Amino acid sequence: MDPRVTNPYAHAPAAVKALMAVEASLRAGALEHGLLELVKLRASQINGCAYCIALHASAARKAGESEMRIHLLNAWRESGLYSPRERAALAWTEALTRLAEGGAPEADYGALAAEFGEAEQVQLTLQIGMINLWNRLQVGLRGVHADDPASGPGPSRDAA
Repeated sequence: MDPRVTNPYAHAPAAVKALMAVEASLRAGALEHGLLELVKLRASQINGCAYCIALHASAARKAGESEMRIHLLNAWRESGLYSPRERAALAWTEALTRLAEGGAPEADYGALAAEFGEAEQVQLTLQIGMINLWNRLQVGLRGVHADDPASGPGPSRDAA
């Protein structure tokens, strides 16, 4: 698949710099790196963002995730491999990624509140919003993931 815009970052450098600063602040927060990668990967699966799926599957491996947990992420509700904290984060991710379908259900928020303090809830919610923004940029402009032969050389986006 050919990208619609070859290097979208070059066309909005100030905006991308600001988004990267938000990402850096979230990485420096209290949430576990592996959990954030699962959240980013799950939202990217829902949104069908090949660019971000490739990026975050690789990052999840580097953060110590097993191949089995990465493969089963799409079916996390049916797997016992995820902790209650991860399950709460994944349910919140799905709710906010599919916001138009059902809002932010009280049951999902209740599970979130049972596992995460208020500051963590805000950080997680911001991270879910950020990955959804990156997904929309990549899907909308047809970003080509790194292992795609059509990708060629291009900018690296470690934060998305």
